[in-house]
Amino acid sequence: MLKIEDLKVSFDGESILRGINLEVADDECLAVIGESGAGKTTLGLSIMGLLNGNTAGQINLGDTNILTLSEEEMRNLRWSHVAMAFQSSQNRLNPTHRILDQVAEPLIAHGKQEKAPAREKAAGLLEKVGIEPEKLSHYPHELSGGEQQRVLIAMALVNEPELLILDEPISSLDAKSQVEMIAFLRRAIAGRMTLLVTHNLSTAAKLASRTATLYGGRIVELGPTNLMLSQPRHPYTRALLRSYPNMTTVKDLQGIKGRMDRRVIGCPFHPRCTQAIPICREQIPALENHEGRLVACHRGGIIPALSVTDISKSFKTLKAVDGVSLVLEHGETLALVGQSGSGKTTLARMLSGILEPDAGEIFIEHRKAGQPSKDFHRTVQLVFQNPGEALSHRLTVLEAVREPLEVQGIGTRAEQDKAARKVIEEVELPTTEEFLDEYPHHLSGGELQRVNIARALVLNPQVLIADEPTAFLDSSIQAKVLKLLMNLQENRGLSMLFITHDIAVARKISDRIAVMHEGRIAEQGSTSQIITSPSSPHTQSLLDSAAGLHSDTEIARDE
Repeated sequence: MLKIEDLKVSFDGESILRGINLEVADDECLAVIGESGAGKTTLGLSIMGLLNGNTAGQINLGDTNILTLSEEEMRNLRWSHVAMAFQSSQNRLNPTHRILDQVAEPLIAHGKQEKAPAREKAAGLLEKVGIEPEKLSHYPHELSGGEQQRVLIAMALVNEPELLILDEPISSLDAKSQVEMIAFLRRAIAGRMTLLVTHNLSTAAKLASRTATLYGGRIVELGPTNLMLSQPRHPYTRALLRSYPNMTTVKDLQGIKGRMDRRVIGCPFHPRCTQAIPICREQIPALENHEGRLVACHRGGIIPALSVTDISKSFKTLKAVDGVSLVLEHGETLALVGQSGSGKTTLARMLSGILEPDAGEIFIEHRKAGQPSKDFHRTVQLVFQNPGEALSHRLTVLEAVREPLEVQGIGTRAEQDKAARKVIEEVELPTTEEFLDEYPHHLSGGELQRVNIARALVLNPQVLIADEPTAFLDSSIQAKVLKLLMNLQENRGLSMLFITHDIAVARKISDRIAVMHEGRIAEQGSTSQIITSPSSPHTQSLLDSAAGLHSDTEIARDE
């Protein structure tokens, strides 16, 4: 077993790893994922004893603490008991030696085989990783980057080490070669202690039984790979999933706001987190058990920003909303999809405090929301479907955006104007005096909706409810407004309930979809699940209608 305890690594006074605790069983593959700079490769190199920085803690392979070994003892350990397939192939292969000799060298150097059988074993292994026989006598510079990567993997495997470290093993391979290499690695690591270092989440999913998320030199989440990659608990793990493309991705890719900063006090992720609270800026969270995995988060992981339980609303004999329960998590976009008359807008108006529900409960985070108050409207804001009706024709652009601050009594007039100008610029509108003095009837539909969005954002709400915000816009302006909303959601860390009748729009912007039909939720789930494997006949009918409406073949046939 590999057991790492409180591992710390620093270079020139800068901490790279900050107290890593990990265990890898004799027959398991553990993946370590994270952005570039998270410390993944440093972790692998520290186990190999190849770092020049300051290292503290313990790295126990069986009963041996690797950090206490002499250089000679480490040379005996490397490639024999512990081997690493390095990511940077250009710097790891000797340019003066043929690749067959380089793969055979670890066998010969550790006295496991003579030259002839070592070369024979190396040749067989190189063939298994996809190197053609006629290239065995080539020098590294005569191979492609992907072929060099294959040679490094063969070199790491040739001595059949107890512990195999794979650092981005398929990063330089084309898609077809990646599939072949993963199939080979799955066989090669079966029953072998393996540490997989990767930013490629599909590689982790295919090879690792457990996964650890590394951020800023700390483990922020650790658990079974299938749960980590389907139901992440830490906001950073979810952010990684959002930014990773695969063939099931339907939502447009989103990055992670800001950038990693190792100088941060408190939780290392808090400057980029969508649900940070004061303690996050002051204390480092402990890695604790939450729902079957370890999570380093003061809030126990991702929490609901807004949730409703069994909420209902009737108008005379019409039951517009009938026992709806929904959860909108911090920092996510949930699309509420349904035909006209399904109850979407009624639900939106209850959630935003305009209508009072007949039954059911509304929660802001874990607190039950009572009668809508100023505090409630600072937290939850609604972007209305028709921006022309939402904005007073008597107010200029600046006055319309400033008005919520006046109602809330926030700041002086100068501070209010400054905040209004800032958010107007944020929604990509001009901040010239000429534009700010315009009245709604002077603006285009797209400009009106951007003013409407700015007005909703000026109070810095946590939750934005967007009710058919592009319904009155042409397709070109619609695309711009949708992109704007996605950028605002990412940069501000908003939790957004996006209401639409168009499931084709929903699939492009949402993390999850809830389908509403006749006042009830017909089904809900991840966007990819709803789009590719709907369980409700009503959802299927929406998908069929969208496919016909947006199909090029249908358009051509109509013409």
